Amino acid sequence: MDRISIKTNSRNEIVDITKEVQAIVTKNKTKDGICFVTIPHTTAALTINENADPSVRTDISNHLGKVVPHKGSYLHVEGNSDAHIKSSLVGQSLTIFVQAGRLALGAWQGIFFVEADGPRSRQVWVKVLKD
Repeated sequence: MDRISIKTNSRNEIVDITKEVQAIVTKNKTKDGICFVTIPHTTAALTINENADPSVRTDISNHLGKVVPHKGSYLHVEGNSDAHIKSSLVGQSLTIFVQAGRLALGAWQGIFFVEADGPRSRQVWVKVLKD
C-alpha cells in the first residue's frame, strides 16, 4: 500500500490528487488492473469529478456547506458534526480501473480529496492490483 500525504490549509478544501495517484500506478508498473483509493479519516472524503474548471470544486464545497452547515443543532460536542456528515455523504473510498498504465478516467475527470474539518495533515491510501 502506498500513501499520499496532504496538508490542507482551510476548514473546507477540495484538493486535486489525480497526479499523485497516477504516479503510484506508474511506480507500480501496472498496465492493467484496479486502483483502490481510501482515507482513514471520518471528517474528510474522496470523490471523482470535473477537473477542467476549478469553479466546480468551489461550487461543490459551497453547496455542501449549505446542505450541511457548520453551525447547526448537532449533538456531537466536538463542533465538527457537519464534517462527519459531509464525509458520509461524499464517501471515503474510490475504485478506478487501470488500462494501459493510466487511470481510466473520463476526459474531464479528476480525483479529489475533500477536506471538511481542516486545516489538518491527512493521508490517502492507495493500493494497486494488477490483472
